[in-house]
Amino acid sequence: MFKHFFKLQWKSFFRAASFKTNLVFKILMLFGALYFIAIFLALGVGSYFIIEKYGLGDPLKFVNKYIIYYLVMDIYIRYMLQKMPILNIKPLLYLPFKKSQVVSYSLGKTIFSFFNWAHAFFFVPFSIVLIIEGYNPAGVIGWHLGIMALFYCNNFINIMMNNKDSIFYPLIAILAILGICQYYEWFDITVYTSPIFNLFYDIPWTSLISWVALISLYFAAFTYFKRNMYLDAGLATKHDIAKSEDYTWLNRFGNLGTFLKNDIKLIKRNKRSKTTVIMSFIFLFYGLLFFTNSIEVYDNPVWKIFAGIFVSGGFLFSFGQFVPSWDSSYYPLMMSQNIQYKEYLSSKWYLIIIATIISTILSVFYLYFGWDAYLAIIVGAIYNIGVNSYLVLWGGAYIKTPIDLTSNRKAFGDKQAFNAKTLLLTLPKLILPLAIYGLGHYLINPTAGYIFVALTGILGFAFKNVVFRKIENIYKKEKYKTLLAYKQKA
Repeated sequence: MFKHFFKLQWKSFFRAASFKTNLVFKILMLFGALYFIAIFLALGVGSYFIIEKYGLGDPLKFVNKYIIYYLVMDIYIRYMLQKMPILNIKPLLYLPFKKSQVVSYSLGKTIFSFFNWAHAFFFVPFSIVLIIEGYNPAGVIGWHLGIMALFYCNNFINIMMNNKDSIFYPLIAILAILGICQYYEWFDITVYTSPIFNLFYDIPWTSLISWVALISLYFAAFTYFKRNMYLDAGLATKHDIAKSEDYTWLNRFGNLGTFLKNDIKLIKRNKRSKTTVIMSFIFLFYGLLFFTNSIEVYDNPVWKIFAGIFVSGGFLFSFGQFVPSWDSSYYPLMMSQNIQYKEYLSSKWYLIIIATIISTILSVFYLYFGWDAYLAIIVGAIYNIGVNSYLVLWGGAYIKTPIDLTSNRKAFGDKQAFNAKTLLLTLPKLILPLAIYGLGHYLINPTAGYIFVALTGILGFAFKNVVFRKIENIYKKEKYKTLLAYKQKA
C-alpha cells in the first residue's frame, strides 16, 4: 500500500501544471541542501578543535550548554518552512483505504525529511571525533542517540503544533527573552538545561528517555490525525461568526476606499495575512545585525542602506510581492466586475506606503545607535516608497501564486515566485540602492550617498502616474494567465 501511495505522489509531481517550475525549484533545493550539508560536515569535524583552540572548555559540555538553543531554532525553522504530511487525503476518503494506512504513510514521509537527517552531518562526525579523542565510546553513542531522538521529537511536536499560533509564538517569545537575558548575563537558562544533555553521556541508558518520548509523540500524532480524518470534522473548512466592520471613514475615497476596506479586513481576519504582519514587525529588528557591529562582515557603510531598506520595508516585501495573490480565492469574481486596475493597484500601493511609514516611526529606537543608523532607515524608507513599492507590484503580476489565507504554509515565499522576471526585478530592489549609496559615499562623502539614494526615491515618486500606467498594462496583459493559474493546483 505504501508503494501505491508513493506512485500517486510521483504521478502528481510529474503531471502538475507547474512541473517545470517544480523541477527547477527542486534542483535549487538540492544545491541548497548540499551547501548546508557541507557546512554541517565542516562544523562536525572542526568544532572540537575550534573549541579547544579558543579555550572554551570541554567541547562536549560546551556543545551541551547551547544545544537547547539549537533545538529551539530547529523547531522554529520547522514551523515556518517544513511541509506538513501532504497527501491528498480528501479524495482518498472515498476509496477503500484504511485510515491508519493513510496516516502512517503521511507521518512516515516526515521521518525522511531533510529537517531530520541533516543534523546527522554535524553530530555523526562530531561524535566520531569525540571517540578518537578519548571519550568513552558507550557514553558518546548514548549521547548521540539521545540528541538525535530529540530532533525527531521536534518533528512530531511541529506536526501537532502546526497552525497553533497561540502556542508557538508565546513559546518562541519566552525563549527569545531567555536568550537575551543570557547574552546580558541577567539569567542563564543553560545552567539548568545542560546537565540534562550531559546525563546522556554520563549515564548512557538515560538516552532511552528521549526514545520513549519520541515513540509517545509518534503515537500521539498518529491518534490526532486519525481522529480528525473526516470531511465533516478535522478536514472541514472552519467557519467563524462574521463580525460587521464598516470602516465608513474610508467611504470618502470612493472605490479606492472600498478596496482598502477589503484589504484591512483581509489582514485582520486571516491567519496567513496576520503572519505577514508579524513577520513585518520582526523585520524591524533586522537592523540590529548591522548597527550593533556584532557581525564583522556587515561592518561596512554600504550595508547600512541594505538594513534601512529591510527595516522600513518588511511589510512591503512580505505583503507587496504577493499582489494580487492575496485575492486569489475571489480574483475571478473581481475580474468579472467593472473594476479599474488603477484603483485596485492604488489601494495596495497606499497600504504598503502606510505600513512603510509606520515601520519607519516604530524603528525610532535605532537612534540609540546614532543618527547615522536612523538616517539610513529614513533614506531606505524613501527609496521603498519611490521605487520598491512599484517593483513589488510589478513583480506580483508574474508570480501568480494562489494563497490559502487560512494557513501559514509557504508564509516565507513560494516556489512559483522564482522565475526569471521576478529575479531580475530583485536587482533594482536590493542591489541598485547599495550601488547608488556606494557611488556617493566613496566619490564624495557618506552624506552624499544618503542624498543620492533619497533623491532616487523622490524621483521615482514624482513619476508615479507614468509608472502606474505601465504596471496597469502589465496586469491587463497577464490577466488571463493569472486567472488560469489560480484555477490550478501546484
